[in-house]
Amino acid sequence: MKESYNPKEIENKWRSNWDEKKLYQVEVEEDKKKYYVLEMFPYPSGRIHMGHVRNYTIGDVTARYKRTRGFNVLHPIGWDAFGLPAENAAIERGVHPAKWTYENIEQMKAQLKQLGFSYDWTREIATCDPSYYKWEQMVFNHMFKEGLAYQKSTTVNWCLSCETVLANEQVEDGLCWRCGSEVELKEMEGWFLKTTEYTEELLEWADKLKDGWPERVLAMQKNWIGKSTGVEIEFPLQEPLGEEKDLKIFTTRPDTVYGVTYMSIAPEHPLTEELIKGKPEEEEVLEFINRVKKQSSLERVAEETKKEGVFTGSYAINPFTGGSIPIYIANFVLIEYGTGIIMCVPAHDQRDFEFAKQYHLAIKVVIQPEGVDLNPDTMDGAFEEPGVMVNSKDFTNTQSQTAKEKIIEYIETKGIGERQINYRLRDWGISRQRYWGTPIPIIYCDSCGAVPVPDEDLPVELPIDIEFTGKGGSPLSKIDSFANTSCPKCGGQAKRETDTMDTFVESSWYFLRYASPNYNEGIFDKNEVSYWLPVDQYIGGIEHAILHLLYARFFTKALRDLGMCDLDEPFTNLLTQGMVIKDGAKMSKSIGNIVDPDDMIAKYGADTVRLFILFAAPVQRDLDWSDEGVEGSFRFLNRVWRLIFEVFDSIEGVKGINVEPGKISKPAKELLTKTHKTIKKVTDDLDRFQFNTAIAAIMELLNDTSRFKLEGNDDLPVLREAVETMIRLLYPMAPHVSEELWSELGHVETLVDKEWITWNKKLVESAVINIVVQINGKVRSQFTMDPDSDQEQMKEAAFSDVKVQSYIAGKEPKKVIVVPKKLVNIVI
Repeated sequence: MKESYNPKEIENKWRSNWDEKKLYQVEVEEDKKKYYVLEMFPYPSGRIHMGHVRNYTIGDVTARYKRTRGFNVLHPIGWDAFGLPAENAAIERGVHPAKWTYENIEQMKAQLKQLGFSYDWTREIATCDPSYYKWEQMVFNHMFKEGLAYQKSTTVNWCLSCETVLANEQVEDGLCWRCGSEVELKEMEGWFLKTTEYTEELLEWADKLKDGWPERVLAMQKNWIGKSTGVEIEFPLQEPLGEEKDLKIFTTRPDTVYGVTYMSIAPEHPLTEELIKGKPEEEEVLEFINRVKKQSSLERVAEETKKEGVFTGSYAINPFTGGSIPIYIANFVLIEYGTGIIMCVPAHDQRDFEFAKQYHLAIKVVIQPEGVDLNPDTMDGAFEEPGVMVNSKDFTNTQSQTAKEKIIEYIETKGIGERQINYRLRDWGISRQRYWGTPIPIIYCDSCGAVPVPDEDLPVELPIDIEFTGKGGSPLSKIDSFANTSCPKCGGQAKRETDTMDTFVESSWYFLRYASPNYNEGIFDKNEVSYWLPVDQYIGGIEHAILHLLYARFFTKALRDLGMCDLDEPFTNLLTQGMVIKDGAKMSKSIGNIVDPDDMIAKYGADTVRLFILFAAPVQRDLDWSDEGVEGSFRFLNRVWRLIFEVFDSIEGVKGINVEPGKISKPAKELLTKTHKTIKKVTDDLDRFQFNTAIAAIMELLNDTSRFKLEGNDDLPVLREAVETMIRLLYPMAPHVSEELWSELGHVETLVDKEWITWNKKLVESAVINIVVQINGKVRSQFTMDPDSDQEQMKEAAFSDVKVQSYIAGKEPKKVIVVPKKLVNIVI
């Protein structure tokens, strides 16, 4: 055995060994339990960054660990290869998007291989490959035939810089999610996928996923779907607009209807022009509408956005009071929610209250706390809680919660409205006016209308010879050989659709294609999918909570209903890792605070980089980059190497199995107990994704083993077992050095398929205690600890727990109560 630890030599050796033996290639084994672990696949932007390293290291540890636990592990990788950055690169650098993309793939692939990730590279896919998007086009055709894909003219979010449509989910604070440029509203024809067909099922399954998904992600999805139960009410117009005699509103608060003092309508509502026509306010209103159209839907409803409006000059009548109420156009009313018109009750809605104060509108109290008389002239905010109804005719003195149902019954009896369930979720607009994406397989014929390209003629491939300017709509529309074609139905002259699909379509089903990536008879082999899917553990950033994750759930359900798979949900468990932070900000090229993984690997080796990424913070928390922390991880691996080098001659050939405690010295018995406690601790931690505490436990074992003094040959098996245990426990986190040390100790088989080490229950049970974790008094998790653990160690272990992290979701605890050796109660 060499005296010095040489990571470069060791890592090259073992990567070659694994590749030559094809250890990570897997096939269906019906008699073996499967485990599908998947990290969100990367966009080939040029180089991997530390965020990638963290994500993929977490996945690799999981894959390696589960394999040693006897699972048939599928761990694939591929490339989310379509998208605007490649097209922008073509414009800026004068290189074709395909060339830029595939060169980046090769570079990033080499970087990922350097880190020793256990991917089955035979399953590699790239979404820009026609053999991949061919099946996406086929699915689109089937969706079109079933009414799940359709075309309509609508108001869309338009990125002024990218010159393309964005889905609502892709607009962040009024800016494009990709380039950060201003987004405005624009009327356009486009293609949509009917996500609203699955609103109730998406909500229902969100509850079923609660044991495997972070609560925060599910809450974000539920909020985005935005289910609300209420009533639709007709408010008569004071002056009917032709056949339009009423304004329909939707409300979840029918108990406040007697307090309506004005109405607000969305700027895009088709009735706005009629409401202002010929009125003195017409010019002012049109100016306001044009200004608001530059704001996105999300920006308009954001809490921090100033609520603005303008009077239309028209009035409605409150059907409950008979009173005349002014109609305003307001920026916070969205055409896509409810009816695009709302009743405003300033005494009982804070947004309405602030608007009323700003524009000097009436405030009328109709609900108040028991025994308190609210004065609208002195109120400094809306009273939004349940209470006793006042100024509400027959409903006065009724509890507001009780009155809701009675008022709905009254509305239906009078024929002025009906019960209604509304959703915030809207159908997914997938049309993009760019080149580097999947062509939408539709042909337009003057005689036959919109006709899908027959499945046998797919894929509709992107033409290669194309000029990029970045301006003026879809580049495909300028290529006659692509745009002009014949109708599949009648054979007459026709035009192709020149928009491409939103790139989130490709990432909505890639995890299914991994099950049979080379299957040519359909989108995937249904039998393979039935074995491998759903994904047992999915890993990626929380920024995809609404975009990718919600789309993938919808797409899976649609594929099921098209008869292509039998899945209800794609991902059983979800882990959202934190960001990598340096100098107080997320690592980013734009602010120059990045650390190049290649530099770190060249200096310290891949195992050190992996170890630091796992040890520096619990997986769901942000990780602060530390050069000293990387040095510390490197020193730890050197200490492991040096210890084994120093004891090598003593333990070579010694068998360290089934040690009998009665024949060994007291220090040896203590080390033996520590060894088996460490096995249990690390095993429990890996099961809970608590990699940082698992590594800390291995470090403790290293310290105890380093201090151990032999008292006779009977103690040698204990020392051997401690050393081998350390190597085997370290393997999922630092596989290269573990394999080398294992081999040096005389083992022929690799650790890849070595069964996970077990602990002696008799030694361990008397040496651990069970700790319960409560959040706001409710039990949320539990784990075992050393009975000598102090209160700080108990707190640290509790906050490192993945389940606990998902409940806390980044909130700052108000109080932490620790009952030594028993309980940690976190109050948030």
